[in-house]
Amino acid sequence: MPEPLIDQKFLERLERLTLHWQKSFAGLVGGHNRSRFSGAGQEFLDHRGFFPGDDLRAINWRAFLRLEKLLLKLFQVEPRVPVRLLLDTSASMSTGSPSKFDYARKLTAALSYVGLVRLETVLLQPFAGTLHDPITCSGGRHRIRPAVEFLEGLEAGGRTDFLNSIKQFVAEYPQRGLVVVVSDFFDDHDCEKPLQYLADFGHEVFVVQLWSDDDRVPPHDGEIEIEDAETGQIVKLNFDEEARAAYVEGFDSYARVLRELTLRKGGRYIGLSTATPVEQAIFGAFLEARSMQ
Repeated sequence: MPEPLIDQKFLERLERLTLHWQKSFAGLVGGHNRSRFSGAGQEFLDHRGFFPGDDLRAINWRAFLRLEKLLLKLFQVEPRVPVRLLLDTSASMSTGSPSKFDYARKLTAALSYVGLVRLETVLLQPFAGTLHDPITCSGGRHRIRPAVEFLEGLEAGGRTDFLNSIKQFVAEYPQRGLVVVVSDFFDDHDCEKPLQYLADFGHEVFVVQLWSDDDRVPPHDGEIEIEDAETGQIVKLNFDEEARAAYVEGFDSYARVLRELTLRKGGRYIGLSTATPVEQAIFGAFLEARSMQ
C-alpha cells in the first residue's frame, strides 16, 4: 500500500499554525489581518482544537460537556485574501530520491491544510509549460480530502516554461493575494523575470525552491553523460573535484539570486533539500521565515 500523502498525526500538529503574509490587501481579511471571530452576525463554519493562547470566548463549551475536549468555534468574514499554491509538475521534478515531485506534493498538502483550518480559500494550481487544471478548496479542514486526492492524481511531465505559466496566471487571477511557488526552478529561460512580474502585479510572493542533494552536489566522477529530464538532450561532461566545486558555486549563486530578488520585492524565500523531512521543514524553516506563526 502506498504511503499516504499526509498522515493524521501531522495534520493535528498543523492545526496550531496560521499562514502569514506581510502585505495588507485593501478590503480583504486573512493571514495577519484578524479573520476568525466569535459572536453574533458571523457565519459559523468549523471547529478546531484549542491551543494555549486561543481566545477562551470562542470555546464551544457545550461540545466540551459532551466530548470532554476543548474545541474552538471558527467563523468566517468575507471577502478573504486568496491563497494560491503554484506547484511545478514538470519532468525535472520527478528526479531525486525522494523525488522532488513527491516532496512538493506533501509540502503543498500541508500548506493547504494550514490554510483550510484557518478558513482561507486555497487554490492548487499545477503548472509546467502552461497552467494545468486547478482545484479550489474552502470551508474548513474537512475540505483537505479533495485537495489530497487532487494532489495524488497529479503526474510529473513536460517542459517548464515559467514565464508563460506566470503570464497566464496573472491573466486568469486578477485579484491580488498570497502566491506560493513550489518548484525546483529548473528552466532553460530566466526565472527571475516571472517572479518579478508576479510581485509587480501586486501579489505577495513566497518562493519555495526544492532540490535533491544530487541536484546541488553531483556525485559523479570522471567522464559521464547527463540526460536532461525535460528535453532528452544528452551532455557529456568530465567531472573532478574542481568541476564539482564550480558547479556547486553556480548552483548556490542561482539560489542566492532567487532569494535576493524575492526579498527585495517584499516576499519570502525558503530553499529546501528533499533530504529534510517535510514536517521538520514546516516547523523549522517555515516558522523561521515567518511564513507561518
